[in-house]
Amino acid sequence: MNRLPSCCAPLLHHWPLPRPAPGAVLVSCPFDPALLSSDDFTRAGIEQTPSLQRSVAKRQAEYLAGRVCARAALLRLDGREYVPGTHEDRSPIWPAGISGSITHGKGWAAAVVARSSDCQGLGLDQESLLSDERAERLAREILTEGELRRMDSSRTGLTVTLTFSLKESLFKALYPIVRQRFYFEHAEVLAWSADGHARLRLLTDLSAQWHKGKELEGQFSLQDEQLLSLVSV
Repeated sequence: MNRLPSCCAPLLHHWPLPRPAPGAVLVSCPFDPALLSSDDFTRAGIEQTPSLQRSVAKRQAEYLAGRVCARAALLRLDGREYVPGTHEDRSPIWPAGISGSITHGKGWAAAVVARSSDCQGLGLDQESLLSDERAERLAREILTEGELRRMDSSRTGLTVTLTFSLKESLFKALYPIVRQRFYFEHAEVLAWSADGHARLRLLTDLSAQWHKGKELEGQFSLQDEQLLSLVSV
């Protein structure tokens, strides 16, 4: 049917980040798991896999909202009607020649897509802003020694949340290219500024192109205690 699921608010075609990524389209929507209807997958024309059928309403609503956004973004990009499936590693299956990323957080989902000729990789991530107290507890799991030394103690919650999110976006952008998993200790955020710009560096070799010392640009925005980050390559 391809109608909007009951749990999703109307789609937003916008760019909530500081600067555009070449040729990229971003679509987002608020969603509410409490409004999930038993026929929402059928209504949206999206397959409900056995694992999704067994999952809780929150997971089902997240998946639906993310795939609805991805389909709308692809439709706007090149007119195709396509819903990304899921690889065994749980990453989305994008059409040949397309880079993309899906994220969902507290009541909000988004997808970004571009032709691979414009963006070799895209990584989008949303996180709720951590409190300073929780960020203090998590800092050593997420930040490298260098990042810990550079951290401004007056902005612990923002720094740890942003570092986590940027590294998630970096992984989403590079994993489809290198097909190699890497973790928080394998990259570092060198700098970020209040205008939403950030710079990252790899601390491990992932491929001949994506090697230790390679630097990349990232960007982010913060609204209503929700942080959105993007890495495009």
